[in-house]
Amino acid sequence: MTETVSVSGSRGRGARVAPVRVRAMGRGDIPAGLRLCRASHWNQIARDWELFLAMSPDGCRVAIDDHGAVIGSVATLRYGEALSWVAMVLVDPARRGEGIGTRLLEEALRLLDGVPTVRLDATPAGHGVYLPLGFCEEYRLQRLERPASAAVPGEASAGDDGSSPVVRPMTDADLAEVFALDLAAFGADRSELLRAFQCGAPDYAWVAGRHAIEGFLLGRHGHTFEHLGPLVARDESLARRLVDACLAAHAGRPFILDAPPHRAWMEWLAARQFTAQRPFVRMYRGPRRHEETLGGIFASAGAEFS
Repeated sequence: MTETVSVSGSRGRGARVAPVRVRAMGRGDIPAGLRLCRASHWNQIARDWELFLAMSPDGCRVAIDDHGAVIGSVATLRYGEALSWVAMVLVDPARRGEGIGTRLLEEALRLLDGVPTVRLDATPAGHGVYLPLGFCEEYRLQRLERPASAAVPGEASAGDDGSSPVVRPMTDADLAEVFALDLAAFGADRSELLRAFQCGAPDYAWVAGRHAIEGFLLGRHGHTFEHLGPLVARDESLARRLVDACLAAHAGRPFILDAPPHRAWMEWLAARQFTAQRPFVRMYRGPRRHEETLGGIFASAGAEFS
């Protein structure tokens, strides 16, 4: 289905703005989606778009001009019946200011009609777009980056008494416990997403625990940076050990991580040579905020996923 929509522009009083059509996104649109990512200096690769289309085959849309060229995108994900996510709101730089992003966002909300809570991570530039559509601020996150040249920390190891949690690469046998730990912290079932991360970047998949999984780290590959997250752990000391194990195993790679506002955690990351890249504002729309245990979440899955 393709819907033709006239959008009013801000290119000058009396300027004519061509109609914009919105249609479902397919795999053939992935190169166009990547072009939009590069134009906005975003980090996604083809696998990210493939994951959106696999998890939400009817939930992604593109805006096209009167020549059929893709000039905007939006993606949606559902985590169970109570929570959904909006991401990848991108508009070609040459067509910004015409209301295309708002139109795509309205289409996303139409697709998610009936889901009690809709969430997203807003960039500073996009924050003002979401407020008139009923989104409210929850909390702030900070995207941090670590250069490939950063010093390598020592490897995490078990205590001498053998009682400390073991930090090791994740295996398929760990997934059930990882999913349960994540559900308790995040508050919704995102097991499909976590499994995809583990399959797509097994080298960034780590767990901590001896008799039971008490923390885990996942990640994915990116265009400019490797992305770490989600990171869920029973406490900060375990989160630190998971990050150190991953960094020690992959020296010479540049990383980013989206961290919630834990002051001591941010200070530790700074000591590991993570520096601020840009902030995000986590926002929600619906009758109530989503319930999550923020104290157990040390990195999100990324602004595009949750």
